[in-house]
Amino acid sequence: MATIRLMHGKLHRVTVTEANVNYVGSITIDPDLMNQVGILPLEEVDVINLKNGKRWSTYAIPGEQGGTGEICPNGGAALLCQPGDLLIIIAYETRDRATVMKQGHQAKVVVVDEKNRIKDFIRQNLIPQGERVKLDSTNYAL
Repeated sequence: MATIRLMHGKLHRVTVTEANVNYVGSITIDPDLMNQVGILPLEEVDVINLKNGKRWSTYAIPGEQGGTGEICPNGGAALLCQPGDLLIIIAYETRDRATVMKQGHQAKVVVVDEKNRIKDFIRQNLIPQGERVKLDSTNYAL
């Protein structure tokens, strides 16, 4: 059984609201954003800082409920960014390649505004086509 790692959720261009070097690891994320793209608490995520090119892996923890827009790298990651930096946060899942080729795959992408409010929701689908898959993106403006 061959497995592949595919993106299943992405938060695109979220703004860092705080960086807390004194917290033990992780990245705190507004739970509404996590839920929209299916990122689970404690799930491993890759984080890319668009201001300085730094990239790291950590785990996600939900922030306060209520649409706060919170994005807070913690621990050592707090040294890789500062409030106002734009980040991309990506979550992956491991899938059986043959299953993906037969049944497809769907990833969810949220694009936010400067206050980390959802402005676009995109579903990126891998659609089986014989021996290949086609990437189809559908944008749902919110």
